[in-house]
Amino acid sequence: MFTRTSPSTGPGSPEVTGFYEKDTGSVMYVAACPETKKAALIDIVMDFDPEAGRTRLDSAQEVLDFVKAQGLDVVWVLDTHPHADHMMASAWLKEQTGAPNAIGEKVAEIADLWRDYYNMPDAFDAKRDFDRLFADGDTFTFGNVEARVMLSPGHTLGSITYVMGDAAFVHDTFMHVDVGTSRADFPGGTTQDLWNSLQAILALPDDTRLFVGHDYPPVKDREDPAWEATVAEHRANNPHLAGKSEAEFRKLRADRDKTLPLPDRMLHALQVNLRGGRLEPLECDGNFYFKIPANKF
Repeated sequence: MFTRTSPSTGPGSPEVTGFYEKDTGSVMYVAACPETKKAALIDIVMDFDPEAGRTRLDSAQEVLDFVKAQGLDVVWVLDTHPHADHMMASAWLKEQTGAPNAIGEKVAEIADLWRDYYNMPDAFDAKRDFDRLFADGDTFTFGNVEARVMLSPGHTLGSITYVMGDAAFVHDTFMHVDVGTSRADFPGGTTQDLWNSLQAILALPDDTRLFVGHDYPPVKDREDPAWEATVAEHRANNPHLAGKSEAEFRKLRADRDKTLPLPDRMLHALQVNLRGGRLEPLECDGNFYFKIPANKF
């Protein structure tokens, strides 16, 4: 797996290692306090083969192998939103590490939308499946790193950003600085909310390291995946934002979104992610079965 480490810049600044999961273009993160070795895992993937309907935990295990090799102590298992393009490994990681798992509190509102799509009126209990449901402005720590939660809707209505010292995990808001921004056409997403979230992130200090949720190389002049750029770099060079008004951005984003297909894992993934990555409930034969709505999208 392609990995890259962004070193701490001083007290209160985490060391950040990104792991690129090629099948979905997802970037998983380990944020660690260099002084105490306490760590948070962010947006870790549970692998899925949609053709066979089979899940694996190879990617998540590789992250845990790195954690062990570095002598880190995982104290948080974090997700930024219920992902549409991959399944989250949150529940399994909680079992493996003993650390609490967390997501934004508006996951309950997202679940309300998807109960209707799946015709599962009694499904999904966020308070059962997550130990912490973060509200905008909530804070927490790992070691000497102080973290703050920013509500960042647009891609979904409940996406959150984790600001950890001079690092911010901005998930599906920005793409890498040479690509642009993320889509806003999923249920509950809007281009206006996404614009406001992007502007709030760009109001962070110029040297804040922004870590995005996805990359899809190759792109122009770049073959390898990339996921880190500063606020200043995005403000100056992001092609969807630099020199653009809100109206120009929203038109560009809406026009682009109309050309994008649904992620091939979305209808499988949401029903799992809204349970924190749990493949439950099991049926009488001891197996979990996906429920896929027909002709709703």
